[in-house]
Amino acid sequence: MTRTFSTLIGFAAILTWSFLALLSTASGQVPPFQLAAMTFFLGGMVGAGSWLFRPQAIRSLRQPWPVWALGVAGLCIYHCAYFFAIQSAPPVEASLIAYLWPLLIVVFAAFLPGERLRAHHLVGVLLGLAGAVIVITKGGSVGLADGIRTGHVIALFCAFVWSGYSVLSRRFGAVPTDVVAGYCLITAAVAFTLHLGLETTVVPQTATQWVAIAVLGTIPLGAGFYAWDWGCKHGDIMVLGALSYAAPLFSTVVLLAAGYGAYHWSVAAACVLITAGALIAAKDMVSRRPKPAEPAPAQAA
Repeated sequence: MTRTFSTLIGFAAILTWSFLALLSTASGQVPPFQLAAMTFFLGGMVGAGSWLFRPQAIRSLRQPWPVWALGVAGLCIYHCAYFFAIQSAPPVEASLIAYLWPLLIVVFAAFLPGERLRAHHLVGVLLGLAGAVIVITKGGSVGLADGIRTGHVIALFCAFVWSGYSVLSRRFGAVPTDVVAGYCLITAAVAFTLHLGLETTVVPQTATQWVAIAVLGTIPLGAGFYAWDWGCKHGDIMVLGALSYAAPLFSTVVLLAAGYGAYHWSVAAACVLITAGALIAAKDMVSRRPKPAEPAPAQAA
């Protein structure tokens, strides 16, 4: 499988994450940790269910502790910390700080063997960041008017956790993606424990809510994580970092298409910035040309 195709697999994960906001909204009033427990369990079962047809794949769970430490930090710590961040600071401010992770991916990836940070990578990811800021704030100003809160610090911590997880996954490129099922199941167990201690259980009331939870768990928080793991390990991780800024834009477009909210000029502006940033960051991949064929050796007369 080529590096370009692996990058596209990673981008597929970004596309699935565009439906997170819509599906979370459609799931009703389920508390965040309860929702995380339910959906991450389903996400884990997406991978574990395939072991019925590939029993040898279960051996992928036999990994050294650094692999498990990285996976649990990436999925479990990030998502639990993010929930705390948006509850401890204005959600828009927390989201913007947390969304520094694509920029950090591009910077951190420069330290990986075989990778090199170039000017077009930085330009592309900065344009993407500008687009994300515009679409999240709807073109308005945002600042820490009430000072730095605990939620702001936790949101910054989230950005470092997810970017670190994504980049360091390349260091474990030989670890099968099947192990992500274990990451999801551990995250589900931790979220369920937090739910029991901090929240009141809410049972979904309609078929639509149950379907939204099922789709959320099997696709964005299931297949999406497996695709992201593969893309980070085998694709162009710097390009993936720049492409990641498409997620908040696509999420807004999906919400608008579903009737949640009204169109705003910031969507078009963000689309231009993020698309331009992605094309610039992916310049090497898009413009890569095949090597010319070597001339055939001359035949003796």
